[in-house]
Amino acid sequence: MSVHGYYKRTVKLSSGAIRLRVCRVKCSECGATHALLLSSMVPYSQIPLLDQQRICRDYEEGRSVSIVCESNPSIDENNVKSILRNYRLCWREKLRSLRIGLFPLGVLVLSCFSNYSSQFLQIHRRVNKLFSYTT
Repeated sequence: MSVHGYYKRTVKLSSGAIRLRVCRVKCSECGATHALLLSSMVPYSQIPLLDQQRICRDYEEGRSVSIVCESNPSIDENNVKSILRNYRLCWREKLRSLRIGLFPLGVLVLSCFSNYSSQFLQIHRRVNKLFSYTT
């Protein structure tokens, strides 16, 4: 891997939005580029993983999901709706299928990477390698 470039990324924290400089690397074997992110970040999202995890937990426990909005004013109801939509449509069943819990966070992250090669709640399209699509 070699450094390919950098880009700016905004993350919504309870103290306000901050901008981070994210390093991109390029694989010398296949030519693919990758962003080097902290495990507390979800690719393609400005909401920290911990807040997303809390939103999903509150949803599962039947509590108000707007509690996270109160503790982090940078997050609004539209962010919460988007997170819950992604969780219900994709990640909820993935976690249930392998009996992966939402807590503790370290176990959740490791399980998602090892079983799905993705960060929890990461959104991107992939080819399903288990089933081929009919024509």
